[in-house]
Amino acid sequence: MATSWGSLLQDEQLLEELARQAVDRALAEGVLLRTTQEPSSSDVVSYAPFTLFPSLVPSALLEQAYAVQMDFNLLVDAVSQNSAFLEQTLSSTIKMDNFTAHLFDIYKQVLGEGIAQTVFLGLNRSDYMFQRSADGSPALKQIEINTISASFGGLASRTPAVHQHVLNVLSKTKEAAKILSNNPSKGLALGIAKAWELYGSANAQVLLIAQEKERNIFDQRAIENELLAKKIHVIRRRFEDVSEKGSLDQDRRLFMDGQEIAVVYFRDGYMPTQYSTQNWKARLLLERSCAVKCPDIATQLTGTKKVQQELSRAGVLEMLLPGQPEAVARLRATFAGLYSLDMGEEGDQAINEALAAPNRFVLKPQREGGGNNLYGEEMVQALEQLKDREERASYILMEKIEPEPFANCLLRPGSPVRVVQCISELGIFGVYVR
Repeated sequence: MATSWGSLLQDEQLLEELARQAVDRALAEGVLLRTTQEPSSSDVVSYAPFTLFPSLVPSALLEQAYAVQMDFNLLVDAVSQNSAFLEQTLSSTIKMDNFTAHLFDIYKQVLGEGIAQTVFLGLNRSDYMFQRSADGSPALKQIEINTISASFGGLASRTPAVHQHVLNVLSKTKEAAKILSNNPSKGLALGIAKAWELYGSANAQVLLIAQEKERNIFDQRAIENELLAKKIHVIRRRFEDVSEKGSLDQDRRLFMDGQEIAVVYFRDGYMPTQYSTQNWKARLLLERSCAVKCPDIATQLTGTKKVQQELSRAGVLEMLLPGQPEAVARLRATFAGLYSLDMGEEGDQAINEALAAPNRFVLKPQREGGGNNLYGEEMVQALEQLKDREERASYILMEKIEPEPFANCLLRPGSPVRVVQCISELGIFGVYVR
């Protein structure tokens, strides 16, 4: 996948000038983050890191990723409704991973009481890399699917204009015309709006569960603004606010500050550090309500790495999507190798293979939010410590995907403009309402 930027990347003076123009355009378009110094305030903001030039994606792989997204929507929805599968799959993980166990406890409690929610909303993002095949051709391989707080739909809606600007400055109008329009925030808002409509209360609002220190607020505002344009009001509250001022009536309708809530959209609650005892109580209150949760707790559990690994086993997709062999084939084509580390012969074998060839594998815990995976020597050290301990069941092993690197400039506040070798992930958003 050779890029067409080769000669441009040799001209340092040109790159400096292009970077200045690109940053100004990014700021003008709203490709923004709050600063690390003031994460709770928008008084001073900066641009979100981005590439100077757009990344190339083979059109056949983009079309494949679009085509399989509907299958992933159906699969996530099917898993979230299959309590026996979730219980069996996560049985070893919840013994060793407190965070997943907490989520599962709430899931069981709500299931036992009877689920009040009747409308279900999924906003997910499936992330891929392009694996280099033996013959050099790229193949689409899934890294993970994010089922809670899938972010950057807002900022991604604003980056095409920045890259078009850079290419137009270079008089590369043909290349600029090939940059696809991209507006995930509009699609995500359409899903929330449909769920709000089906909830059936014209005065009800959308509750966005936010972190107090939220640098990525402009990404979220893009979706809020789309909803407001449809006359759907969004209120932002923390888990702590829900704990103090949230309540359910006798029909388990959710109220916040006395205002009925139709949809709860989580942009928090995907990492252990985001929960205190008070926050866990707030999460339970939200789950017990008949408001549409995005995601409900079953769908969050569906996004765990352990479920991802189990879905790759022979026969599992066929069981979850009966009579849909074409969908099963499309899904399976995107799977990389995934291996259980549960206690027993299968887990022992996976660990031995990874220790023998550490560059071929990645060790993944049951976490969202990035930056948690272990590679190379770090992975070897972790596996040596874990191999005889039951705690290993809270991880999975994944085949390491090796995409073709390419040269680009990564623009970051406070960093010099320099050409570096990059690899890309392609994220496709999916929206469904049941």
